[in-house]
Amino acid sequence: MAIAVDRTSALFIDGAFRPGGSGLYPTINPATEEVLGTAAAADAGDMRRAIDAARRAFDTTAWATDTELRVRCIRQLQQALRDHIEDVREITIADAGAPRMLTAAAQLEGPVADLTFAADTAQHYPWRTDLGVASPMGIATSRTIVREPIGVVGAITPWNFPHQINLAKIGPALAAGNTVVLKAAPDTPWCAAVLGEIAAAHTDIPPGVLNIITGDDHGLGAMLAADPAVDMISFTGSTATGRAVMASGAETVKRVFLELGGKSA
Repeated sequence: MAIAVDRTSALFIDGAFRPGGSGLYPTINPATEEVLGTAAAADAGDMRRAIDAARRAFDTTAWATDTELRVRCIRQLQQALRDHIEDVREITIADAGAPRMLTAAAQLEGPVADLTFAADTAQHYPWRTDLGVASPMGIATSRTIVREPIGVVGAITPWNFPHQINLAKIGPALAAGNTVVLKAAPDTPWCAAVLGEIAAAHTDIPPGVLNIITGDDHGLGAMLAADPAVDMISFTGSTATGRAVMASGAETVKRVFLELGGKSA
């Protein structure tokens, strides 16, 4: 699998690559401000298809219950990223403006290594625990704790450490049995798109389990946060946008995870 740096990236929806409904938009090298190539610009229809695919994959496939499959797929993704690390490194340097030195740590290799934690945790986690019989008020009752995935997770990520944050959201969510719609930062679409390319070519992740949306329409994130088919939103970004995400998620009683702030927020 060759990964070109001078490239055009596509959306990854329901296991297939699709053009963006809004066409293409330029990818800019932040170090030189030169146009590197283009990325797919999703529209509301694309987001609808991604959410529906994730919902369908969660509701109708064995992904949520087949721990062995999930562990295998996460390890496959990790190994494929390692096998193509130099290609992904060049994309990261160009797309995110990351110094080469940092790609050996937090900008790339560190996040790839951290997928081990997600896979190992899923493999050894006590998904079902028998607590035996108790007799509250004299009524014998069998007690079992069953830990289940949440459902469809919408992940909205920023541009500054794209691999670290994309993988930190995707890895644990998939390990727990959720399906994912990743809405990547418009500034770093290639860092997200390459995950779909590698997942499609080198893993057994079923169609719809992982969906990747790129584009410069900020309404896409709002749509993801508001949609009733999405069970959880994980957002990293500014405090102001985080407030809006929390308010939107409250309308459908979503679980909301927020990582907000920073010196520029």
